[in-house]
Amino acid sequence: MKRLHIHIGVERLEEAIAFYGRLLGAEPNKRKPDYAKWMLEDPRVNLAISTRASTTGVDHLGIQVEEEHELKEIRQRLQVGNLPVSEEGETLCCYAKSDKSWVLDPAGIPWEAYRTMEDAEIFSTHSAPSNTACCEPTRLAGAQSKNPASTSSGCCS
Repeated sequence: MKRLHIHIGVERLEEAIAFYGRLLGAEPNKRKPDYAKWMLEDPRVNLAISTRASTTGVDHLGIQVEEEHELKEIRQRLQVGNLPVSEEGETLCCYAKSDKSWVLDPAGIPWEAYRTMEDAEIFSTHSAPSNTACCEPTRLAGAQSKNPASTSSGCCS
């Protein structure tokens, strides 16, 4: 089963947690000093916020899957569509161990397709500045981008 993923960069985490908690009618399922995540069933969404994004607002979008075959299906669609995909593979990012692929949409918004295998106690094993989200891909070859986040070099590059 698939779930929409949204990652939003925020400046004031506690204020954002209070806002999204009221908006969604739920407390975060995961909470860290620089990160919070809601895994909702209605609507079926994984909403993450953090102070690590390179800008405030929508940092990236994604499709999270539960099964390996679902991720393979998405990767095949991207390949058949001849899209410039960046295969990250297994990585530790956003307090989770995941298998990820990245692509930019025509407006330059980063999208990830991924499967999370397990939770982690650290944000990332990559060495990135503390103000950089680990989940930012480097600019994909041939992609035109208007989104400044897509050109930054995150720790998952």
